[in-house]
Amino acid sequence: MQFKLKEFNIELNIKKIANVHYFEFSNNYHTRSDKHPFLELVYVDNGCIDVEAENFTGRIGQQQLIIHKSNEMHSLSSDSKTAPNVIIIGFDCDCFELDVFSKKPYTLTLPQQNILSEIIKESRNVFLPPYDIPNLEDMKERDSYPFGANQLIKNLLEYFLIKLIRSYKNEFRESVSETVSMPYLLNEIQAYINNNIEEKFNIGELCFLFGTNKTTLCKLFKDYLNCTFIDYVNRLKIHTAKIKIRNGGQNFTQIAESLNFSSVHYFSKVFTEYEKLTPTQYIKTVKSKLHFD
Repeated sequence: MQFKLKEFNIELNIKKIANVHYFEFSNNYHTRSDKHPFLELVYVDNGCIDVEAENFTGRIGQQQLIIHKSNEMHSLSSDSKTAPNVIIIGFDCDCFELDVFSKKPYTLTLPQQNILSEIIKESRNVFLPPYDIPNLEDMKERDSYPFGANQLIKNLLEYFLIKLIRSYKNEFRESVSETVSMPYLLNEIQAYINNNIEEKFNIGELCFLFGTNKTTLCKLFKDYLNCTFIDYVNRLKIHTAKIKIRNGGQNFTQIAESLNFSSVHYFSKVFTEYEKLTPTQYIKTVKSKLHFD
């Protein structure tokens, strides 16, 4: 008996990659109008951003993406109220099924967001910083990186785009592994914290509100988010503080008070612990990077 080996039917193939960026834009920021011979995925991780392109002009909201076609003229801008976090990935791929994503924003599911975050993390293994300089034409690779890291970026991006196309066309239901997410209770607690990060609350209050106990709540954060409850809250507070700093209009003392830090000195200490920069150093770094353009 002779085995018959089957060839793969490659419907979507990432040929080359130009860049993998994670930007923390300030408010009132504008990129120059540009086009290039590869596709560009733009995803808004936080806030919103305005797009002006040949196939779509309008606003992309949080957890939404658009994919500019090759050689499509486009530009991005943020308004006076928003300091968005934006992922941009440039790649070469011939697949007409992706054209639909150039025409209007598409909202990602949690599993799709998780795949995108894996692409960002793996790209850090391959590419050297800076990761947030606008219009950086040559993103340098490291001299060495973990086995298969470069290929894994390609595989993850192809997987992400195939799932995106499937989801849009509604041809298949999400696989069991994708639909299995964090327990409903943790999702509810996270949503409450995210929506009330500027309010004063503690773990005891959350246990009361959601009918659980401290042991169970702490275990949820540890098992599913790999962090403590305090670490989660602090990270979210610092994330919010960074947006407030980039938006302007509030000094550090006001930001510290709005996020219920006991003092501006403690706020600065926690900020430095998580960002490895003081708040003053952070805003100087953001401004210097954006002025590069």
